[in-house]
Amino acid sequence: MESQIHKVHQQLVNKEITCTELVQQRLDLLKTNTHNTVNSLLDTLALELAKKVDDKISKGTSIGLLEGIPFGIKDVYMVQGTYTTASSDLLKNYKSAYTATAIQKLLDAGAIPLVKENCDSFGHGSSSENTIFGAVKNAINPELVGGGSSGGSAVNVAKDFTVFSIGGDTGGSVRQPAGYNNVYGLKPTYGRISRYGLMAYASSTDCVGPIAKSIEDIRIVLNIMSGKDVKDQTTYASTEITHDAILCSDTIKTVGYFKNFIESDAIDSQIKSDFLESIEKIKAKGIEVKALDFFESNTLVSTYYTLAMAETASNLSRLDGTNYGNRIESENLKETYAVTRSENFSEETKRRIVGGNQVLSQGFSDEIYLKGLALRDSISENFEKDFNEVDIILSPVTPNTPPKIGDSLKDPLAMYLSDAYTVGFSLGQLPTLTVPQGTATGLQITAAKNNDELVLKFANFLKDIL
Repeated sequence: MESQIHKVHQQLVNKEITCTELVQQRLDLLKTNTHNTVNSLLDTLALELAKKVDDKISKGTSIGLLEGIPFGIKDVYMVQGTYTTASSDLLKNYKSAYTATAIQKLLDAGAIPLVKENCDSFGHGSSSENTIFGAVKNAINPELVGGGSSGGSAVNVAKDFTVFSIGGDTGGSVRQPAGYNNVYGLKPTYGRISRYGLMAYASSTDCVGPIAKSIEDIRIVLNIMSGKDVKDQTTYASTEITHDAILCSDTIKTVGYFKNFIESDAIDSQIKSDFLESIEKIKAKGIEVKALDFFESNTLVSTYYTLAMAETASNLSRLDGTNYGNRIESENLKETYAVTRSENFSEETKRRIVGGNQVLSQGFSDEIYLKGLALRDSISENFEKDFNEVDIILSPVTPNTPPKIGDSLKDPLAMYLSDAYTVGFSLGQLPTLTVPQGTATGLQITAAKNNDELVLKFANFLKDIL
């Protein structure tokens, strides 16, 4: 699909539509949508910003490429003065005191925020059902889940309620819902975009990620949000990715895939067949394809959840109703903490906190947590070895198609296993892009650290052959 950002920009410049009309149209769609994608509308702010864009255009002043472009924000990002609920009872009345760096960069570029989007509470889930606002419904089939945890963001893009949306990816939370809803979703190299103002889930793998309908739109938004931030010491200065740079894929000579992902008993037969067919089409274009050895899916999932639960237990320990949140008073301070957390956290969040505290506790941390850290190092070393042999690693996004709404809540283990093909790349902190081609839930393109440009190049190549 062509760039929606360029298309809307041209419509505004040509005065085919006013920015106020554009924003109001999208707000109306969001208000009436039946997919449960909206936690709160930013209508007053959006219309104020739209009027400023219209005033500039009426005066003949040129506008930037992102000025006036409507976008959505997963409800785990701070935007000053707006509700930031994380889809939780604990923060349902919390208003942000500041704005996340990544979002501020988009605002500075003139993009217009329309909505805080529904998601799994605190990012805990793979289906966007663990939310006080009701399960997000898939854009293609509303009986199925929208994917998670950035389900509302992916569905809003797929339904054209927003031009692009900003999700958050810890273990696949941008890539998996993008695959479920047939749109593009990028997890950039860890540290390329500041996490300041993103509610922390697992700090060592949390990434800010754009969701859009075209590779060009992903590129534009990625460039705006990237860069070093003194408020996030994991960030680094990155080179801008140009439009022309991602049009030529001649430098990509070898592609690898993990044979154990494809030979697994857990993979859906149609996804396996479609993936292998995509591999043959790549070979037909003269690219060498190598089958690679990797860790078993169960090892990846258990390593990821061991570390992610430990980090979320630590990160959420600050939420006790004292400084912010829905405090529930009890007979003493200790009981107040306990009741506030017990009543306000979702079952899935409590499951992850309990699991995290368990693996960090005396007698278990050496046996479980430190082993998880060692495995993560081994996974990163394995990736370094692989990228000495291949330029790109290709994989399915998920082993199965989206489940029906309600099924994941009955079987948390199945929900964790749905992340089997995404969490490894998170542990490796690698740039990974979901493209809506190749299988029913898309394909994942991964490159070595800091090679985000190469990922976008190969996405353009696949767009033309699949």
